[in-house]
Parts: sequence; structure tokens; C-alpha cells
Amino acid sequence: MTIYPNLIIEALKNVRYPGTGKDIVSMGLVEDNIRIDGMNVTFSLLFEKPNDPFIRSVVKAAETAILTYVSPEVNIKGNITVKARQLARPEPDKLLPQVKNIIAVSSGKGGVGKSTVAANLAVALALQGYKVGLLDADIFGPSQPKMFNLEEAHPYMEEVDGRELIKPAENYGVKMLSIGFFVNKEDAVLWRGAMASNALKQLIGDANWGELDYFLIDLPPGTSDIHLTLVQTLAITGAVVVSTPQEVALADARKGISMFTGDKVNVPVLGLIENMAWFTPAELPENKYYIFGKEGCKRLAEELNVPLLGQIPIVQSICEGGDQGKPVALNPDSITGKAFQELAENVVNQIEYRNEHLAPTERVIVTKK
Repeated sequence: MTIYPNLIIEALKNVRYPGTGKDIVSMGLVEDNIRIDGMNVTFSLLFEKPNDPFIRSVVKAAETAILTYVSPEVNIKGNITVKARQLARPEPDKLLPQVKNIIAVSSGKGGVGKSTVAANLAVALALQGYKVGLLDADIFGPSQPKMFNLEEAHPYMEEVDGRELIKPAENYGVKMLSIGFFVNKEDAVLWRGAMASNALKQLIGDANWGELDYFLIDLPPGTSDIHLTLVQTLAITGAVVVSTPQEVALADARKGISMFTGDKVNVPVLGLIENMAWFTPAELPENKYYIFGKEGCKRLAEELNVPLLGQIPIVQSICEGGDQGKPVALNPDSITGKAFQELAENVVNQIEYRNEHLAPTERVIVTKK
């Protein structure tokens, strides 16, 4: 029996790509490099991405189609080469090579203002001249698009060194990505843990973050598999834990710190941030009313021997700024603006202090623009 390339092509038209229902020939998956040597047949299949989940099943189906529609005597098994149009995602330890410091912003429970702190800390760092990125990793409650006035943003793909990468949205000098850009803002995100973790990996590894001094990650509240995914994906410089001075919040903050310092995560805790430390009326800026208790985070920081990085008061403008998409840190002369500037300085100093106590080869030097 004589075998011709057209016979192979006709056989492969019976192979459907899962999910689309189209045959692999019309989809352009079969490269024009079919080689025939007697009963020995070799060719390549070209997939869009190297991690396509259907590669194995399509290759097996292609082998079966040729043996069925051409001849069972064809030597095809193991002769189909797989290629990809895009380059593979870098290994975890090589992700974000242009990012100097990665800071996880965490909280033991929801409702303590973690996302507000993350947004304003990012803006404060940018105002100080640093190159800053912010990833909204709070998969089930993304709020950063609203806080940065980017709810209508639609990040697009761009080709970088042979890979199609997501271009982050940008405002106030901060590059930002959020799952909120890719889902209907009116709908709840009902994903299992694995789906959420995979989405997070894509926002990290398949985005063009470029050169950054500080990359902040706004984590979901509590402790979850997303936190484990994060530490397995990136080399985190350190974590900051946000809490209110209330005892209920402090109990959960203690658990969050324990998670980061535990053997499974093992991420340095840069310090605690006390949010809603006191209430200050706009008309009486010198007055302090300790609504949720006084200096609870300060006591916890001393107990656990971690720095207290900042105390952020309750001021109406913080809520208004978040709702209007204008973080209060944009006004560095206001009460809250000064508080976030001081917080940013303390975070930078803490990282520099940590670098001084590392081996020279592990240090990260950051300079302003």
C-alpha cells in the first residue's frame, strides 16, 4: 500500500478539537510537514499554548484516526511532534524577574479595610517615586478597579518576546490587574479553589508587569489555598497584616501572622498595620475617638515582636475616596495622606532593614525614578 499526504489529511479531518467541535485540519493545528517513508509517518501538531489541556487527547485521537482511516499497519505512534505558537510560562522561581520586591497585603478577617490600605499604600509608594504594581488577588471580592477608577478598563493582550501577555491597566502611577476586569461586576464569582488559584497564576505569570520596585498583592481575607498558591508561585519579600484594634480582629490577625511564619508558608512578616485606629472628625482634626479600642495592634505587635508599620485613622474622606476612585493618598498633605506616606516610608525602611541582614547576594537595592 502506498501512503500519500492527502490520505493523512483526510483521516485527520475526523479528529475534533474538544470544546469547539471543529476538526484539527480546519483549525490549522496540522502543520504542512507530513513526511512519509514507507509505512512510517511523521508530522507536527501546532497548538496555541504549550500547556493546552487537550494535547494528549488530540494526539491520541490523531493516531487512532490514521490507523483507522488509512491503515492499521502505519507506524504513527510516537511520531507526532507537538509544538506551540506561544512560549511556555517561565518556571515559578523565574517569574517576574524585573520585580525587585513583592509584598503581600493580608488580613485575618474581612471588613478591616485591607483593600483600602493596599490601594493607598500603592499610591503612596508611587508618589515617592517608585515603580509600583498592584494585583487584586481577592478573587471573590475584587474592589481595586473601583478604587482606582478603572471599572470600565478592558486590559488587552500584547506580544512580548514571543508570548501573548495581558497589559495591566494603569492609574495614579500604579499598574494594576484584577479578576474584576474579566467578570461581570454585578455577578458573584462562584469558583472552586483550583479555578481561583489558576486565575491568580495567570494574572501573575501571563501579564506584562515589566520593571517594578514594589509589587503589592491584595490577598483575600483569612487563610486559604490561594495563599499557598501565591507562596508556591512567587518569592515574596514579605507580608504586611492589616487589622483594626478590636479584639475580634486581632485574634484573626494573630492567625494570619502564624500562617505566614509557619513552615508551609515561611514568609517574613514586615509588620502590622492598624486601620481604623481612631476616629477624627474633619472639623476637629486634633480629636481622637477610639471607637474600636485603643492601640490593640500596638500591643499585638509588641507581643509577637513584629513592627507596627502605621496607624490609619477613620476619616470620612477615606470612604469617599474609595467610592469615587480617588485614593486619599493622592493628597499627601491631608491627615490620611500623611498617614499613608508614613506607612509607605516604614514599609520601605523595613525592607531595607531586612536586606541589610541578608547575605549580600540576596539583597535587593531599590532606587527612586
